[in-house]
Amino acid sequence: MPSVLPLGDPAPADGVLPPQVLDGIGQRAFGLYVHIPFCAVRCGYCDFNTYTATELGGGASQDAYAGTAVAEVDFAVRALEASGVPSRPLSTVFFGGGTPTLLPAEDLARILRAAVGRWGLEPDAEVTTEANPDSVTPESLQVLADAGFTRVSFGMQSAVPHVLKVLDRTHTPSRVPLVVQWAREAGLAVSLDLIYGTPGESMDDWRLSLETALSYNPDHISAYALIVEDGTKLAAQIRRGEVPGIDDDDHAAKYELAEQLISAAGLTWYEVSNWARTPEQACRHNLAYWRGDDWWGIGPGAHSHVGGVRWWNVKHPTAYASRLAAGTSPAAGRETLDAGTREVERIMLEARLGSGLDVDALDKVGRHAMAGLIADGLVDPVAAFKGRLVLTLKGRLLADAVVRRILPD
Repeated sequence: MPSVLPLGDPAPADGVLPPQVLDGIGQRAFGLYVHIPFCAVRCGYCDFNTYTATELGGGASQDAYAGTAVAEVDFAVRALEASGVPSRPLSTVFFGGGTPTLLPAEDLARILRAAVGRWGLEPDAEVTTEANPDSVTPESLQVLADAGFTRVSFGMQSAVPHVLKVLDRTHTPSRVPLVVQWAREAGLAVSLDLIYGTPGESMDDWRLSLETALSYNPDHISAYALIVEDGTKLAAQIRRGEVPGIDDDDHAAKYELAEQLISAAGLTWYEVSNWARTPEQACRHNLAYWRGDDWWGIGPGAHSHVGGVRWWNVKHPTAYASRLAAGTSPAAGRETLDAGTREVERIMLEARLGSGLDVDALDKVGRHAMAGLIADGLVDPVAAFKGRLVLTLKGRLLADAVVRRILPD
C-alpha cells in the first residue's frame, strides 16, 4: 500500500455508496483487507504507509489499534446496509502491513472475530496474515490458527545475510525454517515472499535464496523485483553512490531463474510474480483484486472497492482513529469508475494472470496487436488459437509493454 494517496472526489461522512454498486452484486465475491500500519523498523526500500511504535500515540497506538479496526468494521456494516448492499459472507480476509504480527495474536483474532461476527465467513474461506519471521512464535501462530486463520505469508525476502542487511530486514536466515515448521504444526498453509535485484545481490545469491526457499516446501511463493521508490532510504543511498543502482537486465535474468527453479519444484505461475503448488493454493484474496471483486479495506490508507466505486482512507493513523471515534467515515476520497475505465483495468489485470484474458474483451486495436505479440514471442499461440491471451515467459518479462499494445485507443 503506497504511502501517497490518489486524488479523488469527496467521500460522504456516512460512507453511503451510489446505487450503481448494486448492479451485478450477486456475481461478485466480498473480501476484507485489514491494514496493520506498524513495523519494528522501517525497511530502507519500503514506501508503504507504515509507522514505528514510537511515532504514534493516543487512539493510534498499537495497544488501541484492534479496537479502532473493529470500529471500522462496525462502520462498514452500517454503510453497506444504508447503501442497500445485501450482506454477503466473506470469501477472503487478508491482514497486511506493515507487520500485522507485531500486534498480539489475540488482537488480530479479535478483529477477525468481529468481522466474521458481522458478515459471516464462507465455508472454504481463505484467511491470511503477512508476518516477519522474527514476529511470530509457535504459540502466536497457534492462536491465529485457532481463531480461523488458514494461511501465513512470511517475508523471507532473501537467504543471504548481506542482502537482508541492504534491505534492513531484522531476521536471520536461520529463523525461516523454524517459522515454516511452526506454521505447519499449527495447520497453516505457508507462502514465502522473496525480493530479487537488491543492490549487491549476485546471481549466485539469488539462486541460493530460491533453492533455500524451495527446500522448505512452501505452498506458494511470491517473487518481486525490487523497485526503488522516491523518498526512501534506499533511493537516497543509490543517489549518493553508496550502493549500486537497479539493472533491468539483471532483473530479467533473475526472473528467468526464478521461473526455472520454482517450476521445476512443482509450483505453477498464476500471476506474473506468483506461483502456487496447486490451483487451490493460489492467493484467492489477490485474485479477487485482479478480477474486480468487492472488498472493504480496514485501516489508515486502506483502499476499498464495491461495484466500480473505489475509495481510500486517510493516511495517518491518528486522523483515522479520530474520524472513527467521531462516528464518521475515515475515507479521504473516492472515485466512481465508468464502464470504459473498468474495462481497461480488467484488461490490464487479467492479462497478467496465468489463466489469461478472453480475446473477445479486446477491441479491434487489441485483436490486431495479437498477431504481432505472437510473432514477437510474447503471447502463447496455442492459447491465442483457443481465444485466450496468455503471456509467455518473455511476455511476463515485458508485461507492461504487452498491456500497452492491447489497450483500446
